[in-house]
Amino acid sequence: MELWIATGNKGKLEEYKLTLNKVPEFKVYSQADLPHFTPRPEDGATFLDNARIKAKSVKALKSEHWILGEDSGLEVAGLNNLPGVHSARYAGPHARDSENTAKLLKMVQIRTAANRQAQFKCVTVVLTPQNEEWVFEGELKGQISLKATGTHGFGYDSIFIPDGETKTLAELGPAYKLQHSHRAHALAQFLDKLRSGSFII
Repeated sequence: MELWIATGNKGKLEEYKLTLNKVPEFKVYSQADLPHFTPRPEDGATFLDNARIKAKSVKALKSEHWILGEDSGLEVAGLNNLPGVHSARYAGPHARDSENTAKLLKMVQIRTAANRQAQFKCVTVVLTPQNEEWVFEGELKGQISLKATGTHGFGYDSIFIPDGETKTLAELGPAYKLQHSHRAHALAQFLDKLRSGSFII
């Protein structure tokens, strides 16, 4: 079975492949493997909206296959759950990860230094070969660190400390994320549904 991952984010794609390549029934591809593909603007109001946009844009070219689209982001309680769906462009339309994290640390310090509670949230949309839509959600609760630390991961990993831990995701590394991240939780639900429905034997 072919599974197409609708993302242009290399960090996300690598995380998915580390798990999905262990599922022998799947051959995993991404939108980068499409010869002619222009992603649609992610202009939805919610994570679910954007996940659908991504999944449907690839489904239009690969209608007979499994398609996985997801949208995720960081919600900071003291910032009214910002940056949320704007996580990837918090510091501007083409902002680098370092610019987004720097802005977030500054905003938390200015507005809500005493409340650093936050959560990563992921909504995953899977479109089946029959064009059924499956939706899965995952979250990882924690807090914003005082400064960026760690060299692993991407996005806001360097400033997010999961509950029960003392290090950031960027310090804890990929093995931790593959087990505990918001994206990992949503992906595990998808794989469980496949197995329970005998899609994977």
